[in-house]
This record gives sequence, structure tokens and C-alpha cells, in this order.
Amino acid sequence: MNSIAEDYVKLVLNIGQYDPDFVDAFYGPKDWRDSLKSNLEFDSTAFKKLSSKTDTLLNELESLSEYRADSLETLRFRYLYKQLLACKTKIYMLNGVLLPFDEETKALYDASAPKHNDEFFQSTIKELDKILPGKGDVAIRLNEFKMKFAIPADKLKDVFNAAIKECRTKTLNHIILPDEESFTVEYVNDKPWGAYNWYKGNFHSVIQVNTDLPIFIDRAVDLAAHEGYPGHHVYNVLLESNLAKKRGWKEFTVYALFSPQSLIAEGTANFGIEVAFPGDERIKFEKEVLFPLAGLNPDEADLYYKVIDLQKNFSYSGNEAARNFLDGIWTREQTVEWLQKNALRTKDSADKFVSFIEKYRSYVINYNLGMDMVRNYVEKNGGAENNPAKRWHLFEYLLSTPQTPGGLAK
Repeated sequence: MNSIAEDYVKLVLNIGQYDPDFVDAFYGPKDWRDSLKSNLEFDSTAFKKLSSKTDTLLNELESLSEYRADSLETLRFRYLYKQLLACKTKIYMLNGVLLPFDEETKALYDASAPKHNDEFFQSTIKELDKILPGKGDVAIRLNEFKMKFAIPADKLKDVFNAAIKECRTKTLNHIILPDEESFTVEYVNDKPWGAYNWYKGNFHSVIQVNTDLPIFIDRAVDLAAHEGYPGHHVYNVLLESNLAKKRGWKEFTVYALFSPQSLIAEGTANFGIEVAFPGDERIKFEKEVLFPLAGLNPDEADLYYKVIDLQKNFSYSGNEAARNFLDGIWTREQTVEWLQKNALRTKDSADKFVSFIEKYRSYVINYNLGMDMVRNYVEKNGGAENNPAKRWHLFEYLLSTPQTPGGLAK
């Protein structure tokens, strides 16, 4: 399996020559990448070469299916197989084949997102209408209310640093990380995403935070936990430490963005927020530490958290927007309008989200469906909120072993 893994890494790097977003991280042997180019035009020769190589690797992997493997090796086998299927799908997409949304998510991410109708989202809007101050348009009232809790630009760094420190402390109470692990934070703009973790290898990440849109006080912990501790940074550090370095499993020196690994990565990063801050711990920390740092008035904080809690019901709205837009049912303008109406996004926020869909397509399912699948796995295996030790143990297991969405669902 080691030689297949090495060829898999080289295959991912080769596909990355035609789509610069495909290789999200690589920290394997430098000479594997040095001879490669970027932004090459995909043609029939590239299609034949890459699809043939993928089929060869899949066949080689299938020939090992009779091998008596231990549980970790079995996970490795399934992981490589699903990753290669995603590579095959990506190669066909580069060749002009576009699958319907639900088929694309199954082929790339090994999962299918449930459907939600407008009534599902409108019921939440009715609840928000009841509790938001004032009268009239709910979207306007929501935005005006939330703007009271936007972090001032000159306080953003201090607030974010405090959130990172708390997330790191909570994580290190349960997970042992290499002494040399670290990350740096950069503030950027003009990006389709809110924040991004660029894993550089050797236990180091660069986390970029996009400041195009207002960043509300609850997003500080969201971003610190999701991108940092115990989210993406910890996930990549544990995979590099436990699998790439200790076991020499080369497939974990590359991260193919459009693959099942992303559902695990985004799902654990989102669920990790709840793991790190169970119950009311997060609200307490934000009120006592982050609100004063940001210079915000905590008097309406309780109502703010009720609003934020209701807004979580909008998380699956992104899937419906992507499904209808990518399947050609809605135009870009209709998709923006739908998000404004059914997820109460501002025009700027809805427009930014559609830009994300245009760039990353069905990737959006990994945040919401991924989180639900990870939560279900942890809780059905005994990691309920009232058993934090077991919860952290199962969470760390998912972060440090080869996992597939299909495996979580079993």
C-alpha cells in the first residue's frame, strides 16, 4: 500500500497543475513538486494520462482487498480508495463533465446532503421576528441588531488573540501536541471565504482572516476554534505527526481539497467548537473576556445569543442555494435573492456566498452535513456532552486516523 500511497500523492500533485485549488497543502518531498507547473490547460492527452493512472491505482488497491489488515490499515485502505474515486471525479470534471449537485457531493465527498424547503427556513424567520427589537422587515432588524456586536477593526487582533489563547488552553488540556506546533494569523481582504488555514507542514499553519464583511463577536471563537484549536490546525498536526511521520504514510503529506477528507476536516473543525466549549462555557467566556476587549455592551448579550442560536437553522440554506444554482435552476441573481429572503443574509453577504459557490461548488455541504455526521458519530459512540473525557477521546481519534464520511455513517 505504501507504493500506491506515493503514487496517489503524485497523482494529486499532477491534477493540481490544472486546478490550483485542488492541492490545499503539501509537505512531502520537495522534488515531487519542483518539476510541476501550474495553471496548465487541460486537454485529451492529460485526461487519458490522469484517468488511466487513477484506474491503475484503484485496481492495485482492489488487489489488496484480501489482505488481512488491522483496523487502522483497513481505515487506510478505505481512505485511499475514496480519495482516488474523488480524484477520478475531479479529472472528469476538468474534462468538462458536470454532475448534478447530489451526484457531485457523493462522488467528491462520499456524502449526500438532505433537502430543506423554504418553509423550513421561514419558520426560523418567524421566530426571529418575535424576538428581534422593533417592527418591520426582519432582515433589516436582524442586521441592525447584530451590528451592535460587530468587533471594531482596531480591536479585532486583541479579541482574536484572546480567543485563540483560550481555545489552545482548552485543547491542550485534552490533546497532546508537538512542542514546536504553531500558527501565525494574517488579516486579508477580497477573498470569497471568511477565513482559511494554510497548513505548511512541520506542525505550522498560516491562518488568514478575511475582513471584507463585519466580524461579529461570536465569530472570534468560531474562527479560533475552527481554523486553529481544536480544528484544522490540530487536525493537520495530528495527521502529520501520527501518520505521515511516525508511520511513513505518504498520502498524509498532501491534502486534496475536493475529496472526502474535506468533509472530515470541516465537520471536525465545526464540531470542535462545541467540544471545546460545552454548555454555557462559551457564552461565559465571551461575555467576561471578549466583550470588554471589543468594547461592546453586554446588556443585550442574552438576546444576541438567542438570535445566533436561531440563525444556526440557516446553515443548510447554503446547500439549497448551491444545489439550485449549480444545477442551473436559479440564476446568480435569483440565488442571491433567495439567500436574502430565506437566510436573511445582507446583499453583500449573499453575493459573497455565491462567489464561494462559483469557486468551490458543492464544497458547501462539508460545513453543515460534516458537522452533523461528526457529532452523530461521537455521540452514538458514547461521547455525549455530559461525558467530556469520552467526547474528547473520540474527537481526537477522528482527527488522528484515516476517516471517510461513509465510515462515520456506519
